Amino acid sequence: MNIIIYTVVILIIFYFLLRFLSNISSKKISKSLRVLIILGLIILAILFAVGGRFLLTLPLTLASLALLKLKGLSIFQLISLYRLIQTLRKSGRFSFKQSNSNNISSISVPEAYKILNLDMSKKITKEDVNKAYIKIQKKIHPDISPETSRLSSIVNEAKDIVLSDIS
Repeated sequence: MNIIIYTVVILIIFYFLLRFLSNISSKKISKSLRVLIILGLIILAILFAVGGRFLLTLPLTLASLALLKLKGLSIFQLISLYRLIQTLRKSGRFSFKQSNSNNISSISVPEAYKILNLDMSKKITKEDVNKAYIKIQKKIHPDISPETSRLSSIVNEAKDIVLSDIS
């Protein structure tokens, strides 16, 4: 029922827009359209110049996650996985390029907490660590997708570091 109402509203708006445009001269329309296109391109250029680095990382990361053939993930799980990958990329421990060398250096304690989405300032129990670990491993375990084995090993290392820190 709602789709019929939306269609009628869109058609009414479209009708009035066409009626308005039929009363305007073609020179005025082309001049206005040209100005609109130029302004839109300037705004888009400024947007990409100022925030392009941040605007382009999420879509590219989600697109590359699709290449990993991760199946059955919700948008919240993808955002959580995106945060994990961004944390690892900032520390230089993960890139989307396949490398033959497996030189993963030790993770610092604050990074380990951040990887597991745990707050260092709060009192954390072993159960909290295991819950966070299982939640992440359900998404990236190598049995689900063999391409995520490197991510899984980093999460394993983070869990070990946090468990040794709280002991």
